[in-house]
Amino acid sequence: MDPARRGLMLVLSSPSGAGKTTLARRLLEEEPSVEMSVSYTTRKKRRGEVAGKDYHFVDHDTFTKMREQEEFLEWAVVFDNLYGTPRKAVEGALAKGRDVLFDVDWQGAAKLRDEAKGDVVTVFILPPSGKALEERLNVRAEDPPEIVRRRMLSASSEIQHWDKYDYVIVNYDVEHSLRAVRAILAAERLRQSRQTGLKDFVQGLLAEL
Repeated sequence: MDPARRGLMLVLSSPSGAGKTTLARRLLEEEPSVEMSVSYTTRKKRRGEVAGKDYHFVDHDTFTKMREQEEFLEWAVVFDNLYGTPRKAVEGALAKGRDVLFDVDWQGAAKLRDEAKGDVVTVFILPPSGKALEERLNVRAEDPPEIVRRRMLSASSEIQHWDKYDYVIVNYDVEHSLRAVRAILAAERLRQSRQTGLKDFVQGLLAEL
């Protein structure tokens, strides 16, 4: 049996449309020990979204009360809506050796590092080009044209923070990028500091020699 380990917080960030949501979904399908952090948000539910699975949808007053009670590991304002990561659920998962996946912007990544630096691994996803990014946003057709324009304008600001991340992946191809994310996850799980049962394992091993 492998030594017990503490879970890690795997943060994926990118400009909207660069592919992090697709990569997150595929990673969850292929890595059973990874679970998605379900954020709280004040924005309206989109078509096809499921409350409690995609987001916890709450009103502004509820979110504000939770924030005042320090129930969030991090929170941010994104396109006039509030988003927050629930502290209790994440800390419980890590203690059980489960890895938690985060789809947050650079502000959220920075706040998570401040709150739990030793548990956090950050990955920035870059689009292959500005043209490809714009095409993906238009094809997605989930947002009205004015929101697409705002997302394109914010992409430059988001990308400027790429050098604050542990790893950077240019998403030319989803399958290649997914393999890269899984390789990062596999390596980070083996960090000595995360293998909480390693000392006892080694002592037991030495006793057998």
